[in-house]
Parts: sequence; C-alpha cells; structure tokens
Amino acid sequence: MNDQDIQAYRQRLSCNFERIEHVFPACISEAARLLSAQGIKDYLDGASLICMIGRGVEPVLVYLEEMPEVAERLGEASLSLVAQTVWKISRSPNGKSIPPFLQSLAAVSRRLASLELLERYCALVLEFMERTSSSIHGNQSATIASPSLGDLLERMPALLAELSCQGLRNWIDYGLEHYLRHPERQRDYFSLQSADSRAVLQRERHGTLYADHERQLDLYLQALWGRHELFVPFSNAFDQLRKPVAYFDDRGIRVPDVYDDRAGVRGIDRYRALLAHVAAHKRWSRPLIADNFSPFQRLAIEVFEDCRVERLALRRYPGLRRLWLALHPRPHEQACDPQRESCIRHRLTMFSFAALQPAHGYSNPVLLEFLGQFEQLLAQPGQNSQQMADLAISYIARTRSQADLSARVHFTDTEVDYRDDNRHLWRYIENGDEEELYEEERRPQQEEDSNRLPPRHYPEWDYRARTYRPDWVSLYEALHPGGQAERIDALLNKHQALAKQLKRLLDLLKPQQYVRLRYQEDGAELDLDLAIRSLIDLKGGAQPDPRINMSQRHDGRDIAVLLLLDLSQSLNQVPPGASQSILELAQEAVALLAWAIEHLGDEFAIAGFNSDSRHEVRYQHIKGYSEHWDEQVKGRLGAIQAGFSTRMGAAMRHAGRALAKRQADKRLMLILTDGEPHDIDEADPRLLIEDAHQAVRELGRDGIACFCVNLDPQADAYVADIFGKHYTVIDRVEKLPQRLPELFLSLTK
Repeated sequence: MNDQDIQAYRQRLSCNFERIEHVFPACISEAARLLSAQGIKDYLDGASLICMIGRGVEPVLVYLEEMPEVAERLGEASLSLVAQTVWKISRSPNGKSIPPFLQSLAAVSRRLASLELLERYCALVLEFMERTSSSIHGNQSATIASPSLGDLLERMPALLAELSCQGLRNWIDYGLEHYLRHPERQRDYFSLQSADSRAVLQRERHGTLYADHERQLDLYLQALWGRHELFVPFSNAFDQLRKPVAYFDDRGIRVPDVYDDRAGVRGIDRYRALLAHVAAHKRWSRPLIADNFSPFQRLAIEVFEDCRVERLALRRYPGLRRLWLALHPRPHEQACDPQRESCIRHRLTMFSFAALQPAHGYSNPVLLEFLGQFEQLLAQPGQNSQQMADLAISYIARTRSQADLSARVHFTDTEVDYRDDNRHLWRYIENGDEEELYEEERRPQQEEDSNRLPPRHYPEWDYRARTYRPDWVSLYEALHPGGQAERIDALLNKHQALAKQLKRLLDLLKPQQYVRLRYQEDGAELDLDLAIRSLIDLKGGAQPDPRINMSQRHDGRDIAVLLLLDLSQSLNQVPPGASQSILELAQEAVALLAWAIEHLGDEFAIAGFNSDSRHEVRYQHIKGYSEHWDEQVKGRLGAIQAGFSTRMGAAMRHAGRALAKRQADKRLMLILTDGEPHDIDEADPRLLIEDAHQAVRELGRDGIACFCVNLDPQADAYVADIFGKHYTVIDRVEKLPQRLPELFLSLTK
C-alpha cells in the first residue's frame, strides 16, 4: 500500500487526534491485508464512531490496533458489533470501562472463536452493566457507574481461560445474586480478590475446553481423515428455549465450547467421537430432497444414515466402536409403552444401538429382520444414502402405530449426543424454517500485500493482580533508515589505540577452525607416531595400542548475541564533565563491539527501541544476524536518534522471539540502557520494572541469558530487581566505548 492510498483512507477516518497519525499507516495496512473493501469501510466507520464518544484517543487507538485481527478471526460483522457496543457503553456512566472492554477483546475473541459467541458476550457485558449500574438505588434510570464492570472486563481473558461460557455465566450470576447491593464486596468478587469468588470459580472450572484443544482436534482430523476444517464453537449458556446441537455445512463444523467427562469417556475423546462421526458423513453421505418425506420419515432416515456411515468408519478404524458405544444410550426393550406414548424415538435408538453392538440382546422380530436387511445392504458395493433412506422408510411403515402421533413422546435413553443434527442430509426445494442462517463467510485475503509490518501485540505483567494484561502493548517494528557510514568510520579511527588492544585480545579468543583429536580407533587419517609405536610393541610381543588414527573437529564458538539499545529521550543528555552525549558515546561503543564480534565470527544482531505509551513501542532493526558489519549497517547505526520513553519488557519479549530461533549453544541478550523502564501512560513506577523482570524470567525459560549494561549512577536502586545479579553499572559514561567490548568478551569467553 502506497502513501497515497494511506492518505485516502486517513481522510475517511473522522478523528483528528495527533497520536493517530503515528500508528495509522501500519494499522490500515494490516486492515487492507485482512479485510475486504466493505470490511475496511466498517473498520473506519467504527473507529470514527468511537472517536465521537468523547473519551479521548485511547479507545480509538485500541480499536485500530486490535480489530483487524478480531475481524479476520470471527468475521467482519464483528467490526460494527464492537463499535455499537462501545457506543452503548458510552451512553451510560460507564465510559471508563470502554478501554478495558476493547483491550481484552482480542484475547476474548481467541477463546470464543465464533461471531455468535462474541454477540452473546457483548450482550452479557451490556446486561451486566445495566444490572450493576442500577442496583444501588434500585432505579433503572440511575446515573451511577457500575462499581465492578471494569474489574470484570480486565479479568475476562483469565476467566475464559478457565471457564466455559456456561461456567462464566454461572460465576457472574452468583456474584450478582449475592453482592448486587454491596458495591465494595461486589468489586472484591469480580476482581477475584474474595475467597468466595475463587471458590465459585473453582466450582465452575470443569470439563475440556475447546479453546485449549483446537489445534489438537484439527491435527486429529487431518491425521485420521485427511481433512482440514473450520471449527465454530457454540455454548449452551445463552440458549434457554432450544438447546443447540452440533452440525456442519460447507462453512465449518459447529462444536460445543466445552465437554465434561461422561460415562468414563474424557472430554477430549467426546470431541473425537463427534468429529469422527462428522468426518464419516462428509465422506459417505449425500444430500436428499427433504420435501419428499414426512417428518417421521426424515427422522428415521437420519438414524439409519448415521448407522451406515459409522459402520463404514468402523471398517477403517475398529477402535471407534468402543468409544461410540460408551456414549450411545442403551434403551431397554420394554421401556416404552406403545399404548400410552409415542415410541418412534425409542424404536429408532434401539435399532441404532443394535447396529453398533452385535451383542445387543434384543428379541423384537421386526427389529431383527431389518437389522439383517441393514447388514445385507452394507455388504453391497456402492451402497448409498438413497438406498438407506428406502430401508428406513420401510422400517417406519412396518413399525408404525397409532400412538406415534401422540404428543407424549418417550425421550428416555434416546439422545445420541455425539452425533450432529443431520441438517447436511437435506436439500429444500423452497426455503423453510428448517434452514438456519450461518455467520457470514470469511472473505478471501486480498492479493495486494502491504509492505508495512502490522503491529505486534504483547502481554504485560501486572504485579498487583499477579496476572498478565493480554495484548496490552502494540509494538511496531521496522528497518532503521540508513545514514552516513563515514560517521562510524570516524568514530572507529578515533579509538585506534583501543582497537589495537582489543585485536590482541580477540586473536587469543578467536577459535581455531580445527583441533586435532589423537588416539582414535577410527579416524580420518593415520597418526604416524602412534602407528610406529604400536608396530614396535607388536614386534616386541606386547599388546599394541589399536588407537593409531586421528581425526579433527571444528572448534568454533557457538554463540548468538542480540544487542538491544535503549533509544529513549534521556540519551540526548550530556553527562557532567563529558563533551559528548550519551547517544554519541553509545554509538562509539556499539561500533567497537560490532567490529570485535565480526572479527570473532559470532552471530550478532543490533536493535533499538523506544516507546510513546503502550500503543506505540518502536522496535528498529539496525543489524540482522545474516548481515555483516558493512557500510549499510554502519549507516543505520550512524543515523540512530533518541526520543520518547523506555517500555523495556515489550521490546525484550519481541527481541527474544528472534533470538530464540537461533541454533546456538549459547544465546545472549545484552541490554544497553541509561535508566529504569518508564512510559508516559503509566503512573506506577514499579509496574514496568516488574514487567521487565517478568520478561527476563520468560526469556530465561527459553534458554536466553539476559545481561544489562546500565549507564545510570542511581541504577542500583532498581536494576537488581529486574536482572538479579546479571548487570553492571558504568558510572563514568565516557568509559563506555572501552568497557562494552571488554564486558562482552568476558561474558562469552
């Protein structure tokens, strides 16, 4: 996308906050890559609507950053849905809850995974807002703000990571029932601070959540059935009149958002039972014209076709029989009284069970007769859905009774809940009530790709709540623009004496390419000295040493290093007694370090970062691992400038992603900074320090060692809280060009 296109889109966004100008190009480029033309229009209209609510730039920035990903995952209808929900919240006294609603949306959408559940979620948020906003005075027109809506929204990603939609609804209902008229206790409950809240959460935490096993189920379908399908989860939490049932069509497979263990079958195996049944239908079933059959006939055809495809699947995977039988009800033959109630479901479920279980124990002669016909039909090559439909109609005709028309239907032990609702079997000549609309199809990705990288979203550790704020920071990465390489060459010439000292040290550390290994029984060549000695021993009657060969091994250093530079505004300061700014001294030090590492041959990358609130962390690549210390890299280093703030945790997490991919025995991240982490939108000085410390722990788990070189004389007050013992403080900044290369060599020798 070129600058002219970006300006055209910018004019369509009715919002004049200056901070939008910095992030808009990357956001609209990402939107253009993921959304259709109508989707982009809805995206910009939604952002304009949110700008009009008068809550400042924060909600607009979050919407621009988060919604392309949400819309790509759940459908473009989510754009207007979210914007309208924000508008409704803004019409209440709960405007402060808009940022946490938007900020948590990306993480929430990953757990909900369908547009239908997102619609239910937005309705749940609005319902909660209305009930808690009007509860204190019992007046629906009260103008007070909800005391706990913001707390609930901030913890919603963590709640959905633990609970199904039904469990979440139960947890919320309990809190409203007991604390609706107690604002302080209500806040404690919905912020997970009270023992009661945690106890109810533990009670509702059960079952196997689809969101935790989506990839595993996708691999199951691909491995056993050679299919890749879109899964669309649904929940029973919001449907009161009609219980939703799994189904599939050409747009995806609808699956429950949670399965509890049942009948000795784990929840994950219940998902497998459902998907195996669906895959069998997709392979062997063909649709029929529904208008040709009565409702009873359609019900019988569905059951017989279920049995047919399952028996065909059992030929390929016999182990499915045990799984399906464990979940299939076993109706008692005499459980239904045909004189008093409709037994059609009972008869069909008996047939279904008997088709799966040869040792069914039923004695009904008509049932046994049709089971025999069913087996004969299955044995025929080329049998199909139409033939099975004819057999099902015959069975209904033979077993029909007057009580089948009774409104009193026998339902006990007739629900086979691992099967879908079979809507895929029917085609209607005229559209009827049986057809259910599905969410809009995802539009194909546009061919034109953007040359701008989209924002990367990273969590941030909240030490007060002892949890992560999901997708809290938006990071924009780019290749640093070039400059004049001669400037760096001049700095290196300035330190020629230091460079000579370093070179002598480097020559001692530089690894030999090959080291000879002697005393080998098998080797690349003969070791003549040892061979002659063994021959003498043999001639003298002694046992010769068979280790007469030698080989060679490579003795290179296997180290990958990433130097992360803090490029915040404070680097422009000139230290007392110095003639250069901290930024200029850092350029000299990094130039010497890069020259030294190039001489050693280690893998080495350089990047710089700064931030202007959590919405704009800038990460700039100065040298890549595959690049040599050449004129181009020198030009980028010579062009670096300092500005804004220091949001260190997000930059370290992003740098760690690249460093973790390097195949090296040792991976080292070297952070050069002149102060503590801080940013303009965070008043608590401890929060970003604790977040940076958490980032160091995360990197350590990935096998990345972090070491900080701090130029702040007061750093001892906070740097150990972040890096432990892995830091050094350089009080005299003018010594940095000498100290930095020496420090690196001592860390990697």
